[in-house]
Amino acid sequence: MSLTVNLYYTGQNGAAQKFAQAMEEQGIAQRIRQEAGNEKYDYFIPMDDPETVMLIDQWTDQAALDRHHDSPMMQELAQLREQFDLHMRVERFVTVDANPADEEFIRK
Repeated sequence: MSLTVNLYYTGQNGAAQKFAQAMEEQGIAQRIRQEAGNEKYDYFIPMDDPETVMLIDQWTDQAALDRHHDSPMMQELAQLREQFDLHMRVERFVTVDANPADEEFIRK
């Protein structure tokens, strides 16, 4: 079972994209990807909203996410969010077992 958190960062004048770029350039995103329990940490830009960046943040379980929240990187991340004046919306999902009936719709 995995815990997936979709975070939507929204700003003005390209601030969300600049935030994601800073996360990558400063190595914060890569350090998060290397944390124990991290399964995915990827940024995406919704086609219908260029002022928003979506982060898919996936962890093995809540305990791994809690350790991440207690890490020094969270302070760095929070400072960048403030610097770029971003607002957030969050969605949380728990992975369920695959349904074999879905396989016919998935092109691999």
